[in-house]
Amino acid sequence: MAPALRAEENFRSQRQWDEDRESPGTADRMTSTAPRSSCPDVARKTLCRSPFLSIKFFVFCHGLLQLSQLLVSGYLKSSISTIERRYGLSSQTSGLLASFNEVGNTLLIVFVSYFGSRVHRPRLIGCGAILVSLAGFLMSLPHFITGPYEYDQSVASTFSNTTDLCQPRAPGAWANLSAASCTPHASRENHEVLLVMFMAQALLGIGGVPIQPFGISYIDDFASERNSPLYLGILFSVTVIGPGVAFMLGSAMLRFYVDIDKVGTAEVQLTNKDPRWVGAWWLGFLVAASLVAVSALPYFFFPREMPKEVVRGKDSGSKKREDMLSQLRSRSKHMESLSLPEFIRRFPVVLLRNLRHPVYLLVVLAQVNISAMVAGLATFMGKFLERQFSLTASLANMIIGAVNIPGAMVGIVVGGAILKRFQMSLRQCSALCVLGMLLCLLGAFPLLFLGCPTQKVAGVTYWDSSGFGHHDMECNEQCHCPEKGFNPVCGSNGVEYTSPCSAGCRNVNIDTNNSVLNYTECSCIPGAGLARPGTCGTGCSHLFVPFVVLSCLAGILASTSHTPSFMLILRSIQPEDKSFAVGIQFMLLRVLAWMPGPVLYGSAIDTTCILWESRCDRRAACRYYDNTLFRQRYLGLQFFFEVGAFLCFGAVYLILSKQEREASQAQETKAEPEKEKLSGDSIKTPESKV
Repeated sequence: MAPALRAEENFRSQRQWDEDRESPGTADRMTSTAPRSSCPDVARKTLCRSPFLSIKFFVFCHGLLQLSQLLVSGYLKSSISTIERRYGLSSQTSGLLASFNEVGNTLLIVFVSYFGSRVHRPRLIGCGAILVSLAGFLMSLPHFITGPYEYDQSVASTFSNTTDLCQPRAPGAWANLSAASCTPHASRENHEVLLVMFMAQALLGIGGVPIQPFGISYIDDFASERNSPLYLGILFSVTVIGPGVAFMLGSAMLRFYVDIDKVGTAEVQLTNKDPRWVGAWWLGFLVAASLVAVSALPYFFFPREMPKEVVRGKDSGSKKREDMLSQLRSRSKHMESLSLPEFIRRFPVVLLRNLRHPVYLLVVLAQVNISAMVAGLATFMGKFLERQFSLTASLANMIIGAVNIPGAMVGIVVGGAILKRFQMSLRQCSALCVLGMLLCLLGAFPLLFLGCPTQKVAGVTYWDSSGFGHHDMECNEQCHCPEKGFNPVCGSNGVEYTSPCSAGCRNVNIDTNNSVLNYTECSCIPGAGLARPGTCGTGCSHLFVPFVVLSCLAGILASTSHTPSFMLILRSIQPEDKSFAVGIQFMLLRVLAWMPGPVLYGSAIDTTCILWESRCDRRAACRYYDNTLFRQRYLGLQFFFEVGAFLCFGAVYLILSKQEREASQAQETKAEPEKEKLSGDSIKTPESKV
């Protein structure tokens, strides 16, 4: 902490020097005696050399910290489908896990406006970053406390492809093999994994509370008025870029096998195109958590206060700027004079006053709809692309990180540029929001019909003329296949089977690398009776590019309302309530959108499952979805939230238009007596002359 103490002393020396310079009767003397150097004495020379007293260095550190923090929180969404497959989670459970970090965040975010500058903000940011780093390491812990991944619980041998063949035996033999792995420890292990992950998510939310609010207020306090918007713009751009980098990191990590640290590559009989493939989801958490830990270190050396940044070539002592600074100081002193009970007592009053404001309430509700949509799409878009277009998890994450998220960033920039270029009024801002959401609806509607049909899976979605079920078809009746076996193969007839055994295959061709070339003598497959390993896929890859283009375009159009909607909030409320109103806004977004959004989407996705995996007599992850229902319910929720945002913005436009008409009528009514008075004077003037 020595550098921080020296920085505090240097800052006090500089502040004393500035006060002496500004005191009456000493200005002339100091002007004549002060050196021309920018550092007038030893303390100021040390001050100028210290990077921890530079607001630019703080902006750099804070941008790096926000990026690494978003890597931790965003990486979970990029690997959610992989974690489901690894630990047998439903989409509803994984959605709850993804939103659980908002619980700790919501409980504490209200008090950020109270603490303000009462605390040592850089150190509190550093402590929060340490908690985020611990949360990232804790998220990867389940990989190290559980055993190796067994991608087919019904098979005892690692080389499962041979034992998956149709081998007539006693009916109960497969069941004994399958039940061998269902021990009390295995069941308890699953609950421990969930407990650790939920604890990590709660810790992530608590650690993230001070990072952005305190960082923004610290920069706004000590940056010059000219550079402050630039610095904040850099941080906001990092906030948008961060999730894209997280998805790209997920794309890179999921190409490695999950147990890359436990088994050799020669023992892995899967490829990343296999539906049983599980990537190294835990590796990205280690990378992101390490970056957060490194980024947290500089914050323990920044002072509680630093000298105000001065822009050379500008009159820093102008009257307008001094008035603005005095207002900010008086407002911060008023906030600091409030005790905690007074703050808690005042908060509900301000909350009710703002919620009674129709424009504020409607804009927040519109943002709730958009945020709920974004929360669900960000959590499950990768899974949707995997299932609809038969993509690998790595490729799906790459598309999201390289196309969809940059598209949303472009929309935000375009909305802000339009706002700046035309200097829009409140009514025009609401009109821009309405137009953006209307065009988004028109672009998103075709997506409901742009998708792939459900693949033909024998006994699940496809039955032949025999009409028998999944594991008791006449063609494989003598094989006694295990119900829990899952090693998909694609028959030469275009039908998918859940395992070579269910296809009645009795032989297999293996190359020199122990990789399966194809299965032969398959009694359930007509004709040559051949099958290749892996799924048949959905067979509509030609629709993938149009889908990505339309979804990216819809994201750009929806994002254009981001900046105008924030301007509607900031300009429509009372100036003294701005800090409270923004805090209330983010609290409502968390409670009404970011927390329930992923759970709602996950529950809707689970209703479209047609074949569940079973682990130790409990329902685990879904193996096959009804793709048409999946698309309709997943994108239908998106369309529903977009309609809700459009209606809210439309109501705001009507209210503001009415207010403008009333204001113009009031001005006309007020101006009429003055016109009559002026016209009366003009008539009397000639008469008086006469």
